[in-house]
Amino acid sequence: MTTRPPPTIQLLPSGVPGLDDVLGGGLPEYSFNLIAGDPGAGKSTLAQQIAFHRATVERPAIYFTVLGEPPLKVLRHVQQYRFFDEAKVGSAVRFVNLSAEAMEHDLGRVLERVIAEVEGLQPATVVVDSFRTVTHASTSDGQLQEFAQKLAIHLTGWQATTFLVGEFCDAESRASPLFTIADGILWLTQSVERTACVRRLHIAKMRACATMPGLHTFVISREGIRVFPRLLRRGERTPRAPSAARASTGVAGLDAMMSGGIPVGASALFVGPSGAGKSAFARHFIAAGAEAGEPGIIVVFEERAGDYVARASAFGPQLASFIERGIVEVVSLPALDLTVDETLATVRLAVERTKARRLAIDSLSELELALTPSYREDFRASLSRTISALTGIGVTVLMTVDIVQSFTELGLSPHVTEFLADVLVLQRYVELEGKLEKVLAVVKMRASSHDPTIRRYAIDPSGIVVGEPVHGHGGTLTGIPVVRADAADVWHSAVGASRRDGVTVHRVRARRRE
Repeated sequence: MTTRPPPTIQLLPSGVPGLDDVLGGGLPEYSFNLIAGDPGAGKSTLAQQIAFHRATVERPAIYFTVLGEPPLKVLRHVQQYRFFDEAKVGSAVRFVNLSAEAMEHDLGRVLERVIAEVEGLQPATVVVDSFRTVTHASTSDGQLQEFAQKLAIHLTGWQATTFLVGEFCDAESRASPLFTIADGILWLTQSVERTACVRRLHIAKMRACATMPGLHTFVISREGIRVFPRLLRRGERTPRAPSAARASTGVAGLDAMMSGGIPVGASALFVGPSGAGKSAFARHFIAAGAEAGEPGIIVVFEERAGDYVARASAFGPQLASFIERGIVEVVSLPALDLTVDETLATVRLAVERTKARRLAIDSLSELELALTPSYREDFRASLSRTISALTGIGVTVLMTVDIVQSFTELGLSPHVTEFLADVLVLQRYVELEGKLEKVLAVVKMRASSHDPTIRRYAIDPSGIVVGEPVHGHGGTLTGIPVVRADAADVWHSAVGASRRDGVTVHRVRARRRE
């Protein structure tokens, strides 16, 4: 007995960036789909973008309009998008008005008109917008179900991929026969979150496709719709490089503390107060990679790329020459109403375009402020997904984060994000000998040895210089170090403090080493 291989269903490119990834490869050919959602969510724009992308003179598209959307009105709006092609109108893309048939509340006449147009043109793509108006012409669910079933059979028989566009609510989706008959349901939403507005796409149903689960952010611009998948495309992940391989930080003293640098394909988090030099470490890291021939990307917020480079030229490595040669790229993201999906997609496209092996995000604090409110609430989960996606494709990631430090507590990072990084470097201000000094410590390195000593570092026009360990002081990381009279056998410990004439006086106790 011989077995036949199962028939394959061809997946068609939609022409909408990011949508094919969410669909699991594309739109199933000859499928009968419903594009549903709230008013203003982008349903018509999505259908028009697909229609113009798919349409050719040999395999054209028919765009049926109903009440409220006459062809002239549709054309006036759609020509504002760059996907609009005037040469296709009337030949590859034909607009047909069904308002007369719909106003008579006669589903039979609507069906006859649709079938006549399809038989005459033999299109590859059919859109009915808005199908919600057509449903109002039905007198019962049974009549609507019969109409939809006949429409689906005829259009599939003519080898057309069909999209019914309509405004439906969740309650209707559970009762309407359309949702049973449809092969695919693309649900678009638009929600207002405090002062931000976020659009999301959900593939509620798509037969014969392994769709990507969850809600996916999308935006509408002059280019049309762009979808930001919440996960990496399947099959993109690559094995992490051996732990012995190191990516130099560009600071010799810090590399020595890390046994050579950050493990390749790992993530590092630099935590410290404002002005501690976190951005300088990020620039050293990217410049060191560029000098070794490794392309790198710096992601910044609240600053234009040119302003960031100009400001950075005052201290540390110069990035301008690397940028001119295309080895380094500064990606500036808008500091308002960002989503993690959009951020990840933008960064990933930059990584793929430049073949970057290093990435610096400067900083997570500014990223959090730029996110829409709902994404701030899930900041840790979103950050974990972002880091995993980037390191999963072999990129070494350095992130910076601001922290408000207390002189009585040792904080490692806000939001308890330090566990997400493979490497954690803590930067700190301390008072030493009447001066405000900077110190750092490598707090952790997963699966690697490192130097745990606390070392001073300085920032001068040439960059960052890491010095010797801090000797002769205790409690350095508390910000209140105490001088030890004799490091060999005596040390002092702070036991309290009081105010005298506006000055804080620390009480110390001397104890002899056992």
